[in-house]
Amino acid sequence: MASLRGIKNDIDYLVSEVISDCYMALYFNDQSKREGIVAVIEEAVDFRNEMIQRANHPADKQNKSLVKKHYAQMRRDMMTRIDALFGKLSDICK
Repeated sequence: MASLRGIKNDIDYLVSEVISDCYMALYFNDQSKREGIVAVIEEAVDFRNEMIQRANHPADKQNKSLVKKHYAQMRRDMMTRIDALFGKLSDICK
């Protein structure tokens, strides 16, 4: 099992990549798309806060099997949501 620090670093890294791409999109696109891009940034920040909260509070800390399943589910959810955020940004910038 990966460390809690590693999971939090992965969350921060992936969300910062989404936000970085959003800032690049703000720079290269016209003002009409600004509102949608800012909404993606806000959603990414909310997602980051939610994932950090979930990482800090696993379901049952005493049962190692449940903790392992909790973090595995978190990683799957994280990748799905990050991919969705990149997809939203891509749709806005078309």
